[in-house]
Amino acid sequence: MRLIVLGLLFCHFCQQGLAQPNVMFLTPFETDPNYSAPYERTISYYRELAEAFPELEMREYGKTDSGQPLHLMILSIDQDFEAASIHAKDKTILMINNAIHPGEPCGVDASMMFLRDLLLDDAKQQYLENLVIIVIPFYNISGGLNRGAYSRANQEGPAEHGFRGNARNYDLNRDFIKCDTRNAQTFNQIFQEWEPHVFIDNHTSNGADYQYTLTLIPTQKDKLQEPLASLLVGDMLPDLYAKMQETPWEMIPYVYARTTPDEGIAGFLDLPRYSSGYTALHHTIGFMPETHMLKPFEDRVWSVYQFMDQMVVYLAEKGGAVRNAKRLAINQTKAASIIELNWKLDFSKIDSILFKGFEAGYKPSAISGLDRLYYDRAKPYEKTIPFFNTYTATLSVEKPKAYVIPQAYTEVIERLQWNGVELTRINESKELDLEFYYIRSFETVDQPYEGHYLHSKVEVEKVRRIQKVYPGDYLVETGQASDLYIVSVLEPQGPDSYFAWNFFDGILMQKEYFSDYVFEDLAAEMLEKDPELKKAFENARKENPEMAESARAQLDWIYKHSPYYEPTYQLYPVGRMVK
Repeated sequence: MRLIVLGLLFCHFCQQGLAQPNVMFLTPFETDPNYSAPYERTISYYRELAEAFPELEMREYGKTDSGQPLHLMILSIDQDFEAASIHAKDKTILMINNAIHPGEPCGVDASMMFLRDLLLDDAKQQYLENLVIIVIPFYNISGGLNRGAYSRANQEGPAEHGFRGNARNYDLNRDFIKCDTRNAQTFNQIFQEWEPHVFIDNHTSNGADYQYTLTLIPTQKDKLQEPLASLLVGDMLPDLYAKMQETPWEMIPYVYARTTPDEGIAGFLDLPRYSSGYTALHHTIGFMPETHMLKPFEDRVWSVYQFMDQMVVYLAEKGGAVRNAKRLAINQTKAASIIELNWKLDFSKIDSILFKGFEAGYKPSAISGLDRLYYDRAKPYEKTIPFFNTYTATLSVEKPKAYVIPQAYTEVIERLQWNGVELTRINESKELDLEFYYIRSFETVDQPYEGHYLHSKVEVEKVRRIQKVYPGDYLVETGQASDLYIVSVLEPQGPDSYFAWNFFDGILMQKEYFSDYVFEDLAAEMLEKDPELKKAFENARKENPEMAESARAQLDWIYKHSPYYEPTYQLYPVGRMVK
C-alpha cells in the first residue's frame, strides 16, 4: 500500500550520483543531512513503513539492557516472514546490523532509506525474488538514548549522536561470545533463528586520514573454510570493489596501519568477540563497512547506502553460489578432525594495493612543542603500498568426539543453547574415560577488559581420567554445523574461549590447605614410608635453592605430591571424549 506522500521534492542528493530521494516516507536525514534519526524516531519510521507495505514486517525480540525489545525488520517480497520456510525455499538471507556503536550512526539513516527504496522501486524488486533482507534498526538502544554532540571528538557530524557504551557501559562489539549483555543474548538467538548467509555491521572508523569515505573489514579469509574463503577472495570482494568504484564512493580495505598508510596496511584479525568474527564461527561471511570519521556525515551515509545496494545486486546474481559455499563449509567443518583457534599476521607474505592518501608529516605541536603527526590534504597522492593480509594458524586442536560439561556451569550451557548447539542430558550416573586439561600457566590483564580479567597465552597439560558424571550433566557431540563455535569456546587455549572470559575461574583457586605444625609430622611419616617420594623430594631441593631455604615451600612440595592435595585444582572441568 503506497498511500502516504509528503509532497516535498528534494534534489539536494542528486550530487550523490543517485536519483532524487523518494518523496514517500522521507527520513529525517533527507531533510537535514547532518542529522541522524534518534532511536524513537527510527522505530516509529519503520513501524509506519511496515504498516504501509505488506512485504515488510517488524518483530520484537527479547529485551536489551535498557528494557526495550530488540526490533528486527524483515523484507520478504512474497510476504513469507518465517526463517525456516525461507530456508526451505533455498533463498539467500542478508542480515544488516546498525548502531552497535551509536556514535557511528551512518547505517541507521542509510538503512531507513535503503529498505524504503527497495519497497518503492519496482526495478529493484527483481533483486528480491530469491533474497530476504533482515535489519536490526538500532542495536545499542541504551547507547542511542545517551545522545549528545561531544562523545566523538574526532568525527565530522552528525550534530547529535549516541554513545559507544550501552546501559552497562559495555562495548557490544566485544560481547558476541561472552554475552554479558541482554543485547548480545538476544542477538545470538536471532542469529541462530535466521542463519543468514551474509552479515553487514555498519561502523565509522578512527585512524589515519586518506581520500576514501568508505573502508571495509571482511571476515578474515584465513579463518574461513575453503569454500567460503575462495568465494570471498575470488569473486565477492573483487565484484564489490569494482561495483563501488563505479559509484562516487570508491572503497578500500580498512586502513589498519602501524604508523601511516604509506608503510602498508594489514588485514584485521576479527576474533569471535567481534561481529564478523562471531558470524564466521557459524559459516556466515561478515562485513564491517567503516566510513571515515573526517568525511561529512552526508557522504558517510550515502556510501553505506551504496555498499548495501551493491551487496543486494551481488546476492541477486550470485546468491546460489553463496548458499552453496555455506553448505560446503558446514560439511567440511563437520568432517574436520583439526580446528584452528588462533592466528598471527605473516609479514613475509606481502601483497600490494593502489592507495589514495594524503602526505603525512610532522610539525611542532602548539600544545607540547614536540613533534606531532598531521596529514596535508593539499598534498593528495596515489601510489602502491604494501598490503599484509595473510594469517597463519598458531594454535590448532584435535576435535574430540564429544565434550562433557557439568551441569553446574549453567552460564556456559545457556550460551551454547543460544547458539544452536545440540546438547544431550545424561540420564544416569556413570563413569567415563575422558581426556582433561590441567591449566599450567596463563596471563591475565592488569585492568578489566569489557568487565573481565581476560586470560591469554594459556598452556595446558592433557591427562586421562575416569570421571564420574551425573544425571543432568551435558554431552555435546561434535559433527554439528556449530562445531567451530563449540570448539572455539570450549577449548581453554582459544583467545575467546569461555575459560579466557573467566567462566571457569573457580578452578584457579586452591580450596584446601594445611597447617605447618600439624602437617610436619605427617610429611615426615610420608617420606619415611615412601623412598621414591623421599628421593624425588631431595632432588627437588637440590634443583631449587629457593625451595631449600623455605620450610613452607618444602612442606608444600610434599603436600602437592600427597593424596591430600586436591586433584581438581586447576583442572579444567570440561571433559573431552576422544574414543
